[in-house]
Amino acid sequence: MLINSFLDYLSLEKKYSKHTIVAYKTDLTAFNEFCLSEFELDDLLEVKYPLIRSWIVSLVNSDVSNNSINRKISSLKSFYKFLQKTGQLDSNPLAKHRALKIKKKVQVPFTVKEVNAVISSLENDNGFDTLRNKLLVELLYSTGIRRAELINIKLQDINSTNNTIKVLGKRNKERYVPILPSVLISIKKYLQERNKEGFVSEYLLITSKGNKLYETLVYRIINSYFSEVSSKVKKSPHILRHSFATHLLNEGADLNSVKELLGHSSLASTQIYASNSLEAIKKVYNNAHPRSNKK
Repeated sequence: MLINSFLDYLSLEKKYSKHTIVAYKTDLTAFNEFCLSEFELDDLLEVKYPLIRSWIVSLVNSDVSNNSINRKISSLKSFYKFLQKTGQLDSNPLAKHRALKIKKKVQVPFTVKEVNAVISSLENDNGFDTLRNKLLVELLYSTGIRRAELINIKLQDINSTNNTIKVLGKRNKERYVPILPSVLISIKKYLQERNKEGFVSEYLLITSKGNKLYETLVYRIINSYFSEVSSKVKKSPHILRHSFATHLLNEGADLNSVKELLGHSSLASTQIYASNSLEAIKKVYNNAHPRSNKK
């Protein structure tokens, strides 16, 4: 009952997405089962931190990554904050918990050359799949939107007069992102071919059967095309988003503007993209400064 009440709160009051709610439910159910099987405790209001610590140890011993453990504990912490807020609990057993340390993974963006190579490879085929895939790549790279945001773009969200697209981001936050005139041309060509095929859908991007595009297909498309031009280990839609931010910063865009375009709630989230641009700035600095040791 406690977990269900919390999930209802996330859905009805916080307006979290179904995907996010499922993730919370999975984490909390796993913890509840651990309490029952290991400590024969069926009342989550009676949980103390040593029990939670035992759960963390069991997850570590099961080779669960620190990143995943931190996410699970974050779910648990939010759950207990809810119980406090609703007066069912006096103190949060996780109040003094510190997240496990995680190694920062360096996200290597695609180069401008690699992105252009993929787009160029799709320019000589006017079939439905190719036109859609080209538009998909262009939208991800030219707007920096997330994969989930991409597949949820509706036809009514495109404003060709103002050159913008309305995007529904995390926690149902709407934002408007600018689109390039070249991308508008790609949208027009794609829709013309789509209409010839007789597809009817409120969503912009659809499958070859006329259904709404789905996340795994978007990943496969990006991975397939960029595997042809890039030797980078990770080739995903998120790397295109990373490339968008890095290339903008390299060209002099300010961090606040990039933050708004990406739909981040704080600059802290955007600053991870600044490390690569810093390297570009260093190169300019070293080549331009009179005191630098130029070869």
